[in-house]
Amino acid sequence: MILPKVQDLRFITLRRGGTLTDWDHHLLALWAASCAEHVLHLFESVQPEDPRPREAIEHARAWVRGEVKMMQARAAGGHSMGAARNLRGAARHAAYAAGQAGAVAHVAAHELGAAAYAIKAARAAAPEGESDAAGRLECRWQRDHLPEAIRELALDDQRLRNDPCWSVFDC
Repeated sequence: MILPKVQDLRFITLRRGGTLTDWDHHLLALWAASCAEHVLHLFESVQPEDPRPREAIEHARAWVRGEVKMMQARAAGGHSMGAARNLRGAARHAAYAAGQAGAVAHVAAHELGAAAYAIKAARAAAPEGESDAAGRLECRWQRDHLPEAIRELALDDQRLRNDPCWSVFDC
């Protein structure tokens, strides 16, 4: 996932000199986990014995609840990325979405990675000629599930980073 060259202070927590509250950071992590979980079946249908992407999503949520440390959630995200390495198509993108969700605990701006990879997974799983429509449908689902408190922030992030995110947020 391409992160911005200049960090957006809106995605850096207050204690690190940014403007992001812990509450909003947690909401971003939960939204990213939901985006990844929405397409997780695309990975699990190909690799049913590999728990790494599901564990990354679970760790993102556990981090929000204070049950795991940031480093554990980030590591689970990295393991999910490893699960994607030898795959192609929808399964690969779904595992990357889960990995990005796990990484939100470390860097809030990964929330867009989870969303973008989930859209790529939906596109890749669609029948020939229907990938654009499937991507728009997934994008709308994500927007429908954005918590109101972070809606403006996430939508502005989509607008600003749409080009490096494969223009998946044109929905």
